[in-house]
Amino acid sequence: MSYPQHSSEMGLHPEMAEMRERLERAASGKAIIIEGLILLAGVYAAISPWVVHFSGAEPNLTVNNLIVGLTVALIGVGLAMVPERMLRMAWLVAPLGVWLLISPWVVTASHGARAGVLWNNCVVGAVTLLLGMAAMGLTIGLANRARR
Repeated sequence: MSYPQHSSEMGLHPEMAEMRERLERAASGKAIIIEGLILLAGVYAAISPWVVHFSGAEPNLTVNNLIVGLTVALIGVGLAMVPERMLRMAWLVAPLGVWLLISPWVVTASHGARAGVLWNNCVVGAVTLLLGMAAMGLTIGLANRARR
């Protein structure tokens, strides 16, 4: 049995274009840095109630930060492991950052959260929001390249 050995046919194969795009994405330093920072921001948001010592004083906010932080961290892991499947999920990071920003005022029962709790969530929320916007920018850039 003889197989065609034409390089031009192989270059037109649809999987080759997909593989080139995947390699380009994997080699992109910006994407790797943003994915790693999203993961770290999520992990910090999840453990922050114990780092800032508000886990006992604000149980609702503790659970909130744990759930939102783990969600952000899982999105970061997904972006790093299978970016072609998770690109659309990157759009969720920005709203989760906004939620981390406003959650001390929404979730706490006393509405008198300590300054450390407020600063912690504001900083983590702002960083997560900015990373989410950066990830959104990467997805828009990749979509524009794919259209060309």
